[in-house]
Amino acid sequence: MTVEALALAGKPASRIRQKNQEAIIKAAEDEFARHGFKGTSMNTIALNAGLPKANLHYYFTHKLGLYIAVLSNILEQWDNTFNHLSADDDPAQALTRYIRAKMEFSRRQPQASRIFAMEIISGGECLTEHFNQDYRTWFQGRANVFQAWIDAGKMDPVDPVHLIFLLWGSTQHYADFATQICRVTGRPRLTKQDMEDASDNLIRIILKGCGLTPPL
Repeated sequence: MTVEALALAGKPASRIRQKNQEAIIKAAEDEFARHGFKGTSMNTIALNAGLPKANLHYYFTHKLGLYIAVLSNILEQWDNTFNHLSADDDPAQALTRYIRAKMEFSRRQPQASRIFAMEIISGGECLTEHFNQDYRTWFQGRANVFQAWIDAGKMDPVDPVHLIFLLWGSTQHYADFATQICRVTGRPRLTKQDMEDASDNLIRIILKGCGLTPPL
């Protein structure tokens, strides 16, 4: 069989594998968000993913490995929205895009943010390998872009590190504390419009705090 034929033969299997992995990660996110790591069983995850337990163990041999994969997937999606930040970017446009992206993530996948929050509150032991020197270098790179904007007079002097923490905390608040928000405001749930309104206000508050004019 030729290389091309082998590649074509492997494509359906690859698509099935990817589809199964995505189903497992989604089912695991739902269960970990509801019940935490200790209260979640591999049996329930397999059932909700629509797979036999043996198939689940083919992809993830134990619950801890699956839990770490879920956490890594969450952080990868978050970080990807910040990966291409550049000193050449317009600060107002870049910050607006990032806030909207994070808020959309909170709207579409609130359970993912809650899993991350629970892990951090409990000590973050399962994220020790993730928050290594490479991650600290990546984080410092984001802070350096903010500092470059400040040095160039593009935005007011603020602490870049605390600005990043503010961006993270404010956008994830609408996922982690949605129940509190709904009870305080009398809403049955947060709608897409609620999240868009919240995004607009966060953009206005944060950008003005940085001496920037929110884009129209």
